[in-house]
Amino acid sequence: MAINTVQGKVFPLHRDNIDTDQIIPKQFLKRIERKGFGQYLFYHWRFEDDGKTIKQNFSLDSPKYKDAQVLLAGKNFGCGSSREHAPWALKDYGFQVIIAKSFADIFYNNCLKNGLLPIQLKEDTVEALWKNESQVDLYKIEVSLLHQTICDSEGLRVSFEIDPYWKTMLLEGLDEIDLTLNYEKNIKQYEVSGLGI
Repeated sequence: MAINTVQGKVFPLHRDNIDTDQIIPKQFLKRIERKGFGQYLFYHWRFEDDGKTIKQNFSLDSPKYKDAQVLLAGKNFGCGSSREHAPWALKDYGFQVIIAKSFADIFYNNCLKNGLLPIQLKEDTVEALWKNESQVDLYKIEVSLLHQTICDSEGLRVSFEIDPYWKTMLLEGLDEIDLTLNYEKNIKQYEVSGLGI
């Protein structure tokens, strides 16, 4: 799915060093498709041991954050093992953008490859977004990938960086397989010419 402008609620996650096992625990990695992982997102933080009762000290399931599309986190988000299931779970739950003070490198690249937009901002900017979110009941944010800007309902506006290659891929809703298929005609011509032998 292509990403251009994302407007909506923000879920604030005031934690550093959130690893991929906390994002989605290892016992849920048996599926081979990319769908269905959202229900297990932050599983041990969201649910009691019975797997059904929602914990009251973790607010992701509260009405305030229903349908949130932007996750706002701290330092080193996505550290730990390199499982692609972590961005799959975040995306399947409904998040399109992850804003953090910093990311683990492999997780950052896995997000881009799986249609999630990871944005790294300065610590004071993330703190300002957290503060604004905490003080406003109907806090909203707008992320423009095209213009590489973030604006919130309190008047804060910042820009962010992204590699042009990945910007194009996300804007057009492509993954690396789609990109290869765009050159299918050229590949077939190359094979027919005998140069590929």
